[in-house]
Amino acid sequence: MTQAELARRLGISASYLNLIEHNQRPLTAQLLIALAQEFQLEFSDFAADDDQRLAAHLLEAFADPVFEEHPLNSSDVRELAASSPTIARAVLALYEQFQLAREALAELAEGHYAQQESATATPLRADVLPSEEVNEFIQRHMNYFAELELLAEQLWVDAKLKRGGRFAGMAEWLERQGIGVQLTGGEGRIVRRYDRDLRRISLSEALPPSSRNFQLAVQIALICHHETLEQLTDADSGLTSESSRTLARLILAHYFAGAVLMPYDSMWRSAVSQRYDIELLANRFGTSFEQVCHRLTTLRRPEAEGVPFHMLRVDIAGNISKRFSASGIRFARFSGACPRWNVFRAFQTPGMIRVQVSVMPDGAKFFCVARTVAHGRGGYGAPRATLAVGLGCPLDHASELVYADGIDLQDEDGMLQVGVTCRLCDRRDCEQRVLPSLRQPLQVREDIRGVSMYTDPESG
Repeated sequence: MTQAELARRLGISASYLNLIEHNQRPLTAQLLIALAQEFQLEFSDFAADDDQRLAAHLLEAFADPVFEEHPLNSSDVRELAASSPTIARAVLALYEQFQLAREALAELAEGHYAQQESATATPLRADVLPSEEVNEFIQRHMNYFAELELLAEQLWVDAKLKRGGRFAGMAEWLERQGIGVQLTGGEGRIVRRYDRDLRRISLSEALPPSSRNFQLAVQIALICHHETLEQLTDADSGLTSESSRTLARLILAHYFAGAVLMPYDSMWRSAVSQRYDIELLANRFGTSFEQVCHRLTTLRRPEAEGVPFHMLRVDIAGNISKRFSASGIRFARFSGACPRWNVFRAFQTPGMIRVQVSVMPDGAKFFCVARTVAHGRGGYGAPRATLAVGLGCPLDHASELVYADGIDLQDEDGMLQVGVTCRLCDRRDCEQRVLPSLRQPLQVREDIRGVSMYTDPESG
């Protein structure tokens, strides 16, 4: 459509539209309404979340000490993200490659002699991590895939599934498709395998029932709905490699499995009526704590939308292995997250739910719960990994959660001050600070010491 034609349909002049497109005039509410009516759009389509996320990633990148001689303020970065998003993404891609090259160089230095001795040493790569591209893919779709929800609902009809007999129902349905299901001994490291020649799915009997059901549903997605998974991933230009697309298809298969075990309407109604009691929902649907947390982040259907949650999963070393945000909170992408988040403190009280009301440096307030979970194959002596899962929402939704009962949500003195990462946080009195703030020069004084080398003992 030409600029003149669009201007005519909106009832404005072409010159005025040109000024809007070059950020010389604001996009008014009246024009937004006209656009929505003319093109049958939802107002949520105009949300600036992508620009905000891009600006947040850029701010974190420019917080790297390599840019200390080139100070940039947050308004400069946000203007770049808003006015020139293509350039902003190119800068971000360049920084990602720089980070990978720096990490590869460090690994090369550490393993130099070992690699010299090994003729089969794997060369270091500097590709964009597929996991990062997949995280961004999930975020772009706000972790909601209507196509997979419909396929999961159809499976309940076709397989005549019942809540107490989902495994048997799925196995019988697969048998009718000519695909066998068997349980194998739990001594190996493989928990799920599909033999394409024999058309047989093998699942480890060491898996708990919730994981067994989940893995069988995952395999159904990969076998029976592979074309849909490919359509969703191939249509996204942000997945730039086959590794990224393969990982994305697997993540989407996990999404389908969650939708099978916890059907949307039933899960949404139960979550609302039980006020998002995670453990109660896990018992009701026969799933795990982590599976419920993940499913709660996918309740984004417009006519039946749940609380906008963010979720992250970390290990005891602080590595973030899963992250998603519908709450508006920002996660660190290139550096360590703030250790004051309760998801890290959950390791101090394994198995107990930790509740936190937190306030970010920009004043945004969040209500968060966190608990440790154990990953393992079961059995005495089997290796287990302890992780922590955090789930949170904007503070104005906290009253919808059972975990907020008895907590004064208006008590600002009781809110814990947290940040995204040290380099982007201005608080100078934090006992957890391990790096100086990007916005404040490092001031080290020989004659006085605060709770940290990077804190100001006389601030506040």
